[in-house]
Amino acid sequence: MSFQQGLSGLNAASKSLDVTGNNVANSSTVGFKSGQAQFADVYAASLNGSGASQVGIGVKVSTVAQQFTQGNVTSTNNPLDLAINGAGFFRMDNNGVTTYSRNGQFSLDKTGYVVNAQGLKLTGYIANAKGVLQTGAPSDLIFNTADLAPQTTSNVGLLVNLDSREGLPATAVFNATDPTSYNRSTSISVFDTLGNSHVIQSFFKKTASNTWDVYGTSDGVPLTTPKIGTLVFSSSGALTTPQPFVASATVTSGAVAPLTFNVDFTGSSQYGSAFGLNSQTQDGYTSGKLSGFTTGADGVITGRYTNGKSATLGQVVLANFTDPNGLANLGNNAWAETAASGGPLIGAPSSGSLGVLQSSAVEDSNVDLTAELVNLITAQRFYQANAQTIKTQDQVLQTLVNLR
Repeated sequence: MSFQQGLSGLNAASKSLDVTGNNVANSSTVGFKSGQAQFADVYAASLNGSGASQVGIGVKVSTVAQQFTQGNVTSTNNPLDLAINGAGFFRMDNNGVTTYSRNGQFSLDKTGYVVNAQGLKLTGYIANAKGVLQTGAPSDLIFNTADLAPQTTSNVGLLVNLDSREGLPATAVFNATDPTSYNRSTSISVFDTLGNSHVIQSFFKKTASNTWDVYGTSDGVPLTTPKIGTLVFSSSGALTTPQPFVASATVTSGAVAPLTFNVDFTGSSQYGSAFGLNSQTQDGYTSGKLSGFTTGADGVITGRYTNGKSATLGQVVLANFTDPNGLANLGNNAWAETAASGGPLIGAPSSGSLGVLQSSAVEDSNVDLTAELVNLITAQRFYQANAQTIKTQDQVLQTLVNLR
């Protein structure tokens, strides 16, 4: 029987060496989870029950359990690299077959899909043209690299202080080309439906105490109605005229004409201090090309455009399992769902039990090299001891054979 016990010990020690060797070999594999050989004793079945003197017949490897502990997070220079800090797996699409991975080394393929080194597509929620996430069933993440459509200016905000000490202009009739016909001016760029920029210049002409007329031009041409409106201030310098005014400009760029927008002077004042433009805003912008993107801790991918704007492109989703050790290891840093693992629990990062994402980073292997080298020494001694068992049994048999 000692031969069988020793042989089972040699097999178990060999299996332990295989597991340790695999861990050491993958100590630099991104997202790798180390394995641990777990052993169980073996006893012969007895028809009339086991007794107190029953001797085991060896050892067996009951399972090789993966250790889903967190690996260190290392920064990279690739904005598409993603590291999961916490529980969860990336959900990958392999031509309709779903697999799961902790390796977050991603890139864009020629069609704009986010893929890993094996060409599997990362899945998540896609954003529509307005940047709203479609949070139904996850689908393959694809970046829309088309230009960001321009937005027409519909609201202009000007916050100014007009100097109450100023007198009436020397020239009574307003003329944009005659500085003596107005007191002050300011300008702001607005955008038409094609994203073309137009310079709107506002002119302030004092007509009476606490009263100012506002005129406007677009690219040097008077607005459709040159006079935008009249600003009336109280004796304490506060604006009393209801806002906003409506202005329109003629455009010849092929865009929708006329370009109509609101001009709001709310908050403007008339104090005894120098003229000042305190702020100016407008809600339009020109078209822009995708120049980069970032991924938030919640998995939302935001694109940056050359016009200074940003838009939501999509959101990465994660999946978790009740028993990750029940997953089938497919190699290439991938696992597959099994009956033992249970069904996937899918959601956005940082929701429920799912971890958070860190962009421009990857999760290192969780292999502890120091511990694995100690395990190698232990497995070697384990193997030697079982070999010694067989050697001893051989010597005992040899003694029996030599009896006269």
